[in-house]
Amino acid sequence: MTQFSLHGIVPPVVTPLTTDMEVDAPSLRRVVRHLIDGGVHGLFILGSSSEVVFLDAQRRAEVIRIVMEEAGGRVPVIAGVIDIATDRCIQHAREARALGVDALVLTAPFYTRTSQAEIVDHFCYVRDAVDLPLIAYDIPVCVNIKLERETLHKLYARKAIVGLKDSSGDDGNMRMVMRDFAAHPDFAVLTGSEITVDYALLGGGHGAVPGLANVDPAGYVRLYDAARKGDWVAARAEQQRLIELFEIVFQGYPDTSRNASGVGGFKTAMQMMGLITHRHMSRPNAVLSDAHAAKVRAIVEKSGLLRAG
Repeated sequence: MTQFSLHGIVPPVVTPLTTDMEVDAPSLRRVVRHLIDGGVHGLFILGSSSEVVFLDAQRRAEVIRIVMEEAGGRVPVIAGVIDIATDRCIQHAREARALGVDALVLTAPFYTRTSQAEIVDHFCYVRDAVDLPLIAYDIPVCVNIKLERETLHKLYARKAIVGLKDSSGDDGNMRMVMRDFAAHPDFAVLTGSEITVDYALLGGGHGAVPGLANVDPAGYVRLYDAARKGDWVAARAEQQRLIELFEIVFQGYPDTSRNASGVGGFKTAMQMMGLITHRHMSRPNAVLSDAHAAKVRAIVEKSGLLRAG
């Protein structure tokens, strides 16, 4: 497998949509420019914040083409090949490879319940079918099963994965994983949390994949740079500011689902910043009401990313 170094701030890029649920190409291009101008170290497309499971193969391919063209090789692009079954993931992986992505991201299969042994096979089948670096994505809230530490060790030993995006919410387990792989510099561990990035970096993490970086990429890059310099006072201060901004994800709940409130909060802020034209998500996720959007605006204005009024 090709060697691949994953580090730094790698936002999970949102997918802007038109009113008829097509990919909004001009908005997506603006988002990519915003992220790269903010100093990010890579782009993760077709993940949870990208609403990947709502996108058919044609729309997934369109997202990849647009992002690859707009990024122009300035940063690596990693693409989720996430689906309910192995053979579907392989189809997505082959398409992503043909379109030139640098690496792939894969979860455990879902809907059908699987064992840890079957998860190992799942990753190895995809690895064998498509010779690109493969990053494991641990997100049990969505796939209903955790990637256990022993499973990660088996996948690494079989040269199936080069890193982990940990969105498990189990920071204690992630700390153990970072210790497990401390002697393996070719294996990267990145947190998917927006609010514990400083902790993860202090514990030996290689970076973060925060959805909030769609809104404020430069803030997360400042946090990462401060941590790399060992300036933990500055890193903590930046993290505290980003935690306040993260309040945007709660403004729709419980009137909307947590997903609509979360990614919808990102999209609402990005619309206010002029990055995307529409803030709606894929159906059936509800759009934030004007009243909820006003609360998001107040938080974004306080952060300094918008002028008041």
